[in-house]
Amino acid sequence: MTSTTTLIGPFTQLLTMASLPKRGPVKDEQLEVIRHSGILVKDGCIEDIGNYDKLQNLTENHIKIEGDHVALPGLVDCHTHICFGGNRSRDYALRNSGSSYLEIAAKGGGIWDTVRHTRESDINGLKDGIIQRAEKLIKDGITTIEVKSGYGLSFEDEVKMLKSIREANDVLPCDLVPTCLAAHIIPKEFKENPEAYVQLIAYKLLPFIKEQGLANRVDAFVEKEAYTAELIKPYLDQARKLSFDITIHADQFTPGGSKLAVEYKAISADHLEASTDKEIKLLSEHNTIPVALPGASLGLGCAFTPARKLLDAGCSLAIASDYNPGSAPMGHLMTQAAILGTFEKLSNAEVLAGITCRAADALNLKDIGSLCIGNKANLAIYPTDNYQNITYHQGQLNPDMTIIKGKIVHHA
Repeated sequence: MTSTTTLIGPFTQLLTMASLPKRGPVKDEQLEVIRHSGILVKDGCIEDIGNYDKLQNLTENHIKIEGDHVALPGLVDCHTHICFGGNRSRDYALRNSGSSYLEIAAKGGGIWDTVRHTRESDINGLKDGIIQRAEKLIKDGITTIEVKSGYGLSFEDEVKMLKSIREANDVLPCDLVPTCLAAHIIPKEFKENPEAYVQLIAYKLLPFIKEQGLANRVDAFVEKEAYTAELIKPYLDQARKLSFDITIHADQFTPGGSKLAVEYKAISADHLEASTDKEIKLLSEHNTIPVALPGASLGLGCAFTPARKLLDAGCSLAIASDYNPGSAPMGHLMTQAAILGTFEKLSNAEVLAGITCRAADALNLKDIGSLCIGNKANLAIYPTDNYQNITYHQGQLNPDMTIIKGKIVHHA
């Protein structure tokens, strides 16, 4: 079967997000903005980018863009928990009324409430929930979504979650990137012997996941109320031995997790709201990518990740939604990124890099996040003549078209 090429355009502005520095600050002047541009696509990948008039005679197949539009690379949400059962609206109300995390948990809320509902759900129920949430994200221009397990907290239920992610990925047009977060909190069944649970997930669960190809990434919540650095090491040691990419929930409430992330050469350290100058300096000296999760700050009413300090120290910075049923139920990446930019004084370039090319780096993916020859033809297309309007409207200017691998998957 002969492959055909398709021209998408013309775009008033096209931001490639290519050739930007991997680390440190980014000025808006460093953005490559191509005007009156088009993208030539073949087999789902970008074959050429350039002046629309020069490209339009190279193929008879066109996706014609009418009126002023700005094209970005398809957005990348590199940290979500969209596989879950149940609902935690009561937690939100109790938290805003002054109840503490422990008080909410004592009333049957908290993460354990989601664990209970997730355990009660079957694979089809979890899959349907993932699909529903992912379709919402696709309408927001997101074309790659990391999805964690971590609400099963048993061998059978963690496997069930990862299988549901795989089944959802088989029917969705976007790409789901599964991550095993079996080390989320300590299960109630192992409260008196958490070491036994760590042994279970390290030496039974991880080899099974690797053998079945259910995930290539492993995560752990390193915090006093979850897993200490010492307790979690056998799990991380085994993950490294089995060649999983490692990421860490780090420094959300207390510092310490980022040090462990660096020690294990983690791809990313996510949260970092409690990071001090000491942790920022440490991260700046290593390749672990900081991931800010402003949705959690908005949901919990706590400080934002010190994004400006991290960038000025020479770190990279990705931005993700942390979309989850408890602390970050909003799930709107652009709104969160724009608000973070306001509070942390981030340039448009830094915000957009954080949800495209640098977010792709945080997932260790090389063929998304920027528009260049050979990459997947993933696009978020906004009805405006100026890319600055996208962050200016703080998530209220939504894409009217999302394209994944050269095909329209959403059209308003």
